Amino acid sequence: MKPIITASEYASESAGPRPPVLLDVRWQLGGPHGRPAYEAGHLPGAVFVDLDTELAGPAGSGGRHPLPDPEDFGAVMRRAGVGQSTPVVVYDGGQGWAAARAWWLLRWTGHPDVRVLDGGLAAWTGGLTTEIPDPDEGDFRPEPGALPTLDADGAAALARSGLLLDARAAERYRGDVEPIDRVGGHIPGAVSAPTTSNVAEDGRYLPAERLAEQFAALGAGKTGESVGVYCGSGVSGAHEVLALEIAGIRAALYPGSWSEWSADPARPVATGPDPR
Repeated sequence: MKPIITASEYASESAGPRPPVLLDVRWQLGGPHGRPAYEAGHLPGAVFVDLDTELAGPAGSGGRHPLPDPEDFGAVMRRAGVGQSTPVVVYDGGQGWAAARAWWLLRWTGHPDVRVLDGGLAAWTGGLTTEIPDPDEGDFRPEPGALPTLDADGAAALARSGLLLDARAAERYRGDVEPIDRVGGHIPGAVSAPTTSNVAEDGRYLPAERLAEQFAALGAGKTGESVGVYCGSGVSGAHEVLALEIAGIRAALYPGSWSEWSADPARPVATGPDPR
């Protein structure tokens, strides 16, 4: 199943006999909370889910957005109406990072049918509503491990033996700037692959063939070679994992990402441009 869905495809499915559960996960790094924007207008039937408190655990040694407790996450999803086999569609304000985080978490915990609304809210041409839905309780029970993950040691090893992609902006990879974390730079051996390169100007993902070509140029897709992704805190990295999935490449996510890695002064830090 494709991990993305167009606005027209969603409109058709939502009017059909088995409409997807719809989640609104508007979020912006350092920006205003997404709930007021949701209350001002959202897709009909959409349930708001907060990334910082419901799609992540408390910030700490595991990074700024560590994985949530699976049982807590499952309770959030059930309250939103998510069932074991009900289709789920997720959207955000258009950047796609938060929606990809929700997609990844649901897939990681074993849900079989999750898609991101390609282009987010801006791609929707239908009406919006201020009505807050009250869905029936779902029966989703998370079983973590359906998608691969990396810890810090695993990410370091993969950077040496396979392909570890850094999804952050190139200037953060190089260490030119670091607006958030303790130190700038990247995991030694990681390859710069800003996730902004995976989408068009309207925020929609590039076609699968284009994505496959881009990732192949970075070394992804080679037979037998493992691929991993990290970012600042495991959010935009999920966006890159989704892009790789569209391209037909399964990749592991390092959820702690640079916010965990850089917090430990004992871990090595590389700076400068991508040597490739």
